[in-house]
Amino acid sequence: ETAMAACTSTRTQKSAGEQIDDTVITGKIKADLIGDSVTKAHEIDVEVFKGRVQLNGFVRNNEMRQRAVAIAKQVNGVTAVDNNLKLKGGATVSTGEKVDDGMLTARIKTALAEDERTKAAQINVETRDAVVLLAGFVNNAASRTAATELARGVPGVSRVDNQIAVK
Repeated sequence: ETAMAACTSTRTQKSAGEQIDDTVITGKIKADLIGDSVTKAHEIDVEVFKGRVQLNGFVRNNEMRQRAVAIAKQVNGVTAVDNNLKLKGGATVSTGEKVDDGMLTARIKTALAEDERTKAAQINVETRDAVVLLAGFVNNAASRTAATELARGVPGVSRVDNQIAVK
């Protein structure tokens, strides 16, 4: 009976295991980034699809960018790492600018959620000094293009950097 149970679980784990693996990989990378002395206090978004990792967001320097990639690559199950981390501008951002970036992000997320082409997609939106970083995974190129169009259509956006990958 024990042998049968082992065979059964091994057989079903392959299909169900793939989805679980992406979640496990995401959690492990996030934990490792937080636990690392170089990358610990930074907002780095981690997206994973079938072992392919996207690191998204803004960091202070190149050392943080490189360290985050190295951490992600060390995690078991990772097949590729897309480094979409951007360097923060050197200027200190005033409170007013942060609010504006937050408002831009919110408006873009709303536009994406309301549009038929992008509403079901998992798209990460980050804004820094009116520059928008789009990342995540979508089902087709049309959704990817639509996300750029929608973000550009929000008043106040100066540039859109689309790092969205098609599944």
